[in-house]
Amino acid sequence: MKKLFFTFLTLLFSSFIMAQASGNINYQHQQSYNNNTIDINFSSNTDIIVSVKGLANIKADAYTAIFSITQTGKTTKEVDELMDQRITQSLNEIKLKKGVETFVDMISFVPVYEYETEKKVFNRKTYNEVPAGFELKKNIHIKFVDPAQLNEFISILSNYEIYDLVRVDYFSTELEAVKKEMMTKAKLLVQEKVKNYQELLGETFTNAEKKITDDYIVSLPVEMYKSYEAYNSSSLSLKKANINQINKSVTLYYQPIFNKEFDFVINPAVLEPVIQIQYQVKIAITREKKPSSKTDKEFILVTPNGDLKTLNMNTPRQN
Repeated sequence: MKKLFFTFLTLLFSSFIMAQASGNINYQHQQSYNNNTIDINFSSNTDIIVSVKGLANIKADAYTAIFSITQTGKTTKEVDELMDQRITQSLNEIKLKKGVETFVDMISFVPVYEYETEKKVFNRKTYNEVPAGFELKKNIHIKFVDPAQLNEFISILSNYEIYDLVRVDYFSTELEAVKKEMMTKAKLLVQEKVKNYQELLGETFTNAEKKITDDYIVSLPVEMYKSYEAYNSSSLSLKKANINQINKSVTLYYQPIFNKEFDFVINPAVLEPVIQIQYQVKIAITREKKPSSKTDKEFILVTPNGDLKTLNMNTPRQN
């Protein structure tokens, strides 16, 4: 019997360095978050729609980084002891940092298999799965307030062969306050737009039928990374040749929502990844229908001779 082993490497150090602000999750999903547009509409028979849209850029005041760690071994005891040693030693160093909290999340503990080849005379090779040991997966959650500390965590964890940064979540205690501020700004702008429409049309919307709707969208930095490939392939035409192209490097960049389509923007300058809030309010105005003028009734008199004579009923009586 000849044993054939397969090794799977899941700790990608080079990818980890490039994805410090978002996490390796974006390398797999290749920016799958696309719904960043507020969808609020009215029926098509509305006369006037007044819309105000705002954007707020909020710097996070807390972060949570999630690192994935995998340990394999021949026995359950061996796997558990090796994993516990790596996590305990690394977290002891991380907990010395100011304002840091940690949590270890159990993910999976399963047996792993390898292929064993069985070769018979005059027959093809047969590959059989056989138990090879156990695999333990856990996630380390690290909450911190200083974004510069992330590089320190990288240095510590890499000493214990923990490289896979899954994602970084951003949090802010100002979200509700900013939402209220956006509502206030939008209210003033809506009132200003309605007043402007009334002046342009020379009428008032006081007795007009009105409907209102609004909505928010909160976009986190992990959702706003896009991927691209920067390379230049050869222009040589080799139609009849077999061409083996090398894998091109794929990287990520942070792409925030631009402020060009908004009526107002809170904190317009963006330097680092931020939490972005969009707020939109719409008012539908159906103006009063003017009563249609009634046509005056016409009376016709038929004379004894059979002639038709139109009578004017609006002629004032003479005394």
